[in-house]
Amino acid sequence: MIRKYLLPLMAVLGVVLAIYVVHASNKPVPASQPVAQPAAAPFRSYIAGAGIVEAQSENINIGTGQGGTVIGVFVKVGDKVTKGQPLFQIRNFTQKAELESAKAALLLAQAKLKKLEESPRPEELPPLEAKVRESQSNLSDATKQLELWESIYDKDKRAVSEDDLVRRRFAVSTASAKLEQAKADLALTKAGAWKPDLEVARAEVESARAQVQIAQAELDRLTVKAPTNGSILQVKIHEGEYATAGVTQTPLIVMGDIDTLVVRVDIDENDAWRFKPGAPAVAFIRGNRDLSTDVTFTRVEPYVVPKKSLTGESTERVDTRVLQALYSFPRNALNVYVGQQMDVFIQAAPISGIATAPTTQTNHQQ
Repeated sequence: MIRKYLLPLMAVLGVVLAIYVVHASNKPVPASQPVAQPAAAPFRSYIAGAGIVEAQSENINIGTGQGGTVIGVFVKVGDKVTKGQPLFQIRNFTQKAELESAKAALLLAQAKLKKLEESPRPEELPPLEAKVRESQSNLSDATKQLELWESIYDKDKRAVSEDDLVRRRFAVSTASAKLEQAKADLALTKAGAWKPDLEVARAEVESARAQVQIAQAELDRLTVKAPTNGSILQVKIHEGEYATAGVTQTPLIVMGDIDTLVVRVDIDENDAWRFKPGAPAVAFIRGNRDLSTDVTFTRVEPYVVPKKSLTGESTERVDTRVLQALYSFPRNALNVYVGQQMDVFIQAAPISGIATAPTTQTNHQQ
């Protein structure tokens, strides 16, 4: 008897339970409350866009033109740097040796040029002048002896042979030639260096100086310096690590001028026609609609680009393209940081036939 009624009873209980579950699941799910209320537009007609904070100079991604092991990092996050200040250095032992070798070659070339320019040395002239005087004496002696032998030959040809007389004449010619050579050597020394020799020496100096400049440039390439004044925003390189040359996925150092901040606003291409350069705008901190500031139009980049910073909303398409407008504001206007997102509302003309949002009063923190 118990089994006869148990199975129908269990079936009835199952049906009741199924009805309850279906009824409970049909109750509307309460909407989740946002963590923070979204900002309200301060204009009756406006363009809304997401903005990201960046440096006034734009965020400068520092890299290196020559890879190598880092032997020194001279800055840290938050440091203020000036143009030309060293940021980090790559191992440079070989380049230092090449620079010293080039400097030594330059000194040698300069010494050779100076020697030519200052010639003749004062000490070189007296020996040559003495040589001239000696040659003159030898010529005078040979000439006198020739005259003597010729006078004897004219008086008595038997006392002097023709052969001796010829030798005396050759002796005079030789002494005369030696005198001319001595005079020529003295004149050459007094004239100093030959002009073409000086030009060659000067060219060698310039070539050596150029080699020094090349070696110095190669050495300077290994010390990466700040391209402009600004602040260090991020450091992703450390001593002992290898710095890859060229464009890297993660910049070695990020810097920029943050005394004045800029918010880059993405304006949907469907609203681009409504945007007017110079239109007033207000930026709100994302997460706190009570913190906002008026922003000043800086410029618009008139090239529509694919949107990169997607918000995840269901209405947002991956193929969305945006016009980027840049607005600036003083750094002390809001407590924001480079890379932070903001909600920006830009005043625009109303769209014909479309209702505009009511004007909402907001507090602007200046």
